[in-house]
Order: sequence, then C-alpha cells, then structure tokens
Amino acid sequence: MAGLVAEATTTNWETEVEQTDELVMVDFWAVWCGPCQMVAPIVEELSKEYEGKLKVMKLNTDDCPEIAGKFQIMSIPTILFFKNGQPVEKLIGARPKPQFKQIIDSLLAQHSAPA
Repeated sequence: MAGLVAEATTTNWETEVEQTDELVMVDFWAVWCGPCQMVAPIVEELSKEYEGKLKVMKLNTDDCPEIAGKFQIMSIPTILFFKNGQPVEKLIGARPKPQFKQIIDSLLAQHSAPA
C-alpha cells in the first residue's frame, strides 16, 4: 500500500478498526475488481487530505473473506466507515470524490461535536 493507506488484515483488524475511537474508513476491494481500481486513487488522496482526522485502510476481500462476511459485503468496492469500532456509514460502488468528502465531513462533524 502506498502513502497513508494501511492494509487491514485478520491480524490487525481488531486493534486497527474495532478497538480505536478514531473515525476509520475501510475500502473493501479485490485485485480483479475494475471499479475498485477506479476508487483506489481517490482513497489515497482522501488519506492525505484527512491525515490526522481519519484513518484510512484497505481490506482485500479475497484475503480476508471472514471479515467481509461479518459485515455482509456483497459487492465491491464497498466503503465502510467505523466509529468506536462500529460501522456508521456504508457506500457501495465507485463514487466521485466529492461524494466521499461530503460523507467524511458529515461524520467528522457529528463525531467531533461535544456530547
């Protein structure tokens, strides 16, 4: 993985996603998936733009089918956003960058507001 995007695996899933209170964006993808390849550069750009505010990870569904199954990932790319280890938003399919930014900004605003 290049840049600030970390690879999610069965080994690090619990510590990197489920046990963090950060906002985490996970890109569920596979090597053979054309739309996943279209989304990859957007995910990379977002990881740089939101550095320090958003943890960005990619999970290869072929390598980690049990995690994909746990979250009922039926089509890829699927982007899941987690907060406090729980899924809070889901995007299915390739989307334009502004759509990602709108959701990320909304989630950051919700989760940074004092309770």
